[in-house]
Amino acid sequence: MYKAKVTSKGQITIPVEVRKAMGIKPGGRVAFFEGENGEFVLRRMRSIMELEGALAGLIPPMTVKEMDRAIGKAVTESYRKSVGESSSENPKDEAA
Repeated sequence: MYKAKVTSKGQITIPVEVRKAMGIKPGGRVAFFEGENGEFVLRRMRSIMELEGALAGLIPPMTVKEMDRAIGKAVTESYRKSVGESSSENPKDEAA
């Protein structure tokens, strides 16, 4: 267990062992979350830059052709919904 003393300004110094374990560096930010029984949990706030690559491997990369197809499908679905046509209906052939 680690302890910290609160100053007259309401500040605390996070023990070095806790900072190291949490990866908190000078200038880093922390957040306090209230738990169920009035207890608080301290969490390190992460930079958006730290999220780079976090989702890598979850979804296989798509080719440009696959992206074009997916975008086309989404646009078609959106249009059909906007005109009240269900997605299961066949599109009308308007070519003459």
